Amino acid sequence: MITAPKIEYLQLAPLLLVFGAAVLGVLVEAFTPRYLRRAIQIPVTLLSLAGAFALTIVQTLKGVPTEPSAMGAVAVDGPTLFIWGTILVLAFVCVLLVNDEEHFVAAASAVPGSAEEERAFIEGNVHTEVYPLALFAIGGMLLFPASNDLLIMFVALEVMSLPLYLLCGLARRRRLLSQEAAVKYFLLGAFSSAFFLYGTALLYGFAGSVDLAKIAAALGSVAGQNGLLYLGAALVGVGLLFKIGAAPFQAWKPDVYQGAPTPVTALMAAGTLVAAFGAVLRVFWVALGNLIWSWEPVMWAVAILTMVVGAILAITQTDIKRMLAYSSVAHAGFLLVGVIAIGDAKQNSLALGAILFYLAVYGVTTIGAFAVVTMVRDPGGEAWHLSRWAGLGKRSPKLAGLFAFFLLAFAGIPLTSGFFGKYAVFQAAVADHATPLVVVGVISSAIAAFFYVRVIVLMFFSDPAADGPTVVVPSWGTAAVVGFSALATVVLGVFPQPVLDLAKSAAGSLFVG
Repeated sequence: MITAPKIEYLQLAPLLLVFGAAVLGVLVEAFTPRYLRRAIQIPVTLLSLAGAFALTIVQTLKGVPTEPSAMGAVAVDGPTLFIWGTILVLAFVCVLLVNDEEHFVAAASAVPGSAEEERAFIEGNVHTEVYPLALFAIGGMLLFPASNDLLIMFVALEVMSLPLYLLCGLARRRRLLSQEAAVKYFLLGAFSSAFFLYGTALLYGFAGSVDLAKIAAALGSVAGQNGLLYLGAALVGVGLLFKIGAAPFQAWKPDVYQGAPTPVTALMAAGTLVAAFGAVLRVFWVALGNLIWSWEPVMWAVAILTMVVGAILAITQTDIKRMLAYSSVAHAGFLLVGVIAIGDAKQNSLALGAILFYLAVYGVTTIGAFAVVTMVRDPGGEAWHLSRWAGLGKRSPKLAGLFAFFLLAFAGIPLTSGFFGKYAVFQAAVADHATPLVVVGVISSAIAAFFYVRVIVLMFFSDPAADGPTVVVPSWGTAAVVGFSALATVVLGVFPQPVLDLAKSAAGSLFVG
């Protein structure tokens, strides 16, 4: 007799709403006249994200579930709800950037520079399928950190990644670079997914299950299978470290960030990082927490390498988006410092709360920085070369001031949200006796501050070129994104305690078995 599965639909409502809106968006593309699609897709996308956020708040107010949902496949615990809320806010803001249609090509199938492409521009064609693609990616981001078994996590990884591969190739300008970025991301992403899936198979061979709690239980009861365990954990770790852009798996980040449409870059830099770190915590703390003495030394090496590589290579960059990409690599290293700070229940709560807070503040600041990048233009598109930003403070002091503020937040200057994010993570690491790691983090932060300040000096203390870039009047969506990001960075830098308390409260209800 087949027993019907038990699905807690109310607990999964935010997920279901986002995926349902994505399917609706596909139907709109299939059955609605082209001239009506954008008018339908934008409200569907924004309302679904706002509705999912409201449902997440309702779920939090009702009380965090005490058991995994969907037959144990999805863990809707405190960290999941916090991550869901963070991703949905960041995604809503990113969609406001996507709403500025000039970032996307009019005919993706046309050869760059061809008459067909020119005709599509003249006719004003718009790729409205970016909205359901973005919703599918966001849905994958929500499921990825909530997955309570490795197969669901793999499905979430692919649902998150495949739409992003497509979106990366839809840039309106620098088409060949955009297509190259999409191909690189797809090929390297496919390799990392293969590593993850093979590692999942090996862990199944070790534990007889892909359930994270059962894998954790098997660590103390299964003997003679250490080869499967260690190799499986290593391969799954490679797949996850690729998604966060940790060294030595960071090679895709600068190329993809540079070539993708900037709103898509913002979505990847903020949302994907939050989701991927949620999955890292789920695997290494829940499934492999009792194996810490084996994976911690490796994670130390990865964290140190990631911080140093991100900080040093950022100095050599001349492209503003590539510089922000290596900045993202360095921040992934800072977050890995928190992942290593695992100890007793109190220490776990302190470290996890710090990581959740860091993810939230970094995501908001990142989106604001990329929104500013979209507003500084050369005749051929965005002013990508750093030399073109010289004297921006004299051409547009307000915009240059905002960008400088975001850079200072990345550097962790006091009275910005970035300072308290780093302080919380480093404090947790010191409490776990990982002081040498914190020392490396502080040195890397000092190196990173150099290239942030270099850009600020370039903007305010250099003369603008005669043919310097123009600052476009932002659309209402872009203006809202910059304003929201700046306000959040200030508020979380001056009054971080409410969000810190919320993150620590969420961290206390992580499902560990």
